[in-house]
Amino acid sequence: QVQLVESGGGLVQAGGSLRLSCAASGTFFSINDMDWYRQAPGKQRELVARITSAGITNYADSVQGRFTISRDNAKNTVVLQMNSLKLEDTAVYYCHAQIRTQYQGSYWGQGTQVTVSS
Repeated sequence: QVQLVESGGGLVQAGGSLRLSCAASGTFFSINDMDWYRQAPGKQRELVARITSAGITNYADSVQGRFTISRDNAKNTVVLQMNSLKLEDTAVYYCHAQIRTQYQGSYWGQGTQVTVSS
């Protein structure tokens, strides 16, 4: 059974930094895109950053220049480094990945809370 397990959320003051990690476990052939999404209270879940298996990245305009996504294909992990955090970054952050087992599937982590305080 494939699982994505996140870690690294927490409480931080505005202007601070946090690092989120996500590790894929289980039996699978390959991982394609890996992403971070977030969902703030009362809002829809939105894509924050994406990284392809080749290392190509793209970011939401709201985090461009402040967040960095990276991955380690050997360890099946993806990391979101978040700097210069703002109050509006407060949300539950979810790891997501397209993983190929017998089929191509979409997998989500359980979510980790990030709270930015003033």
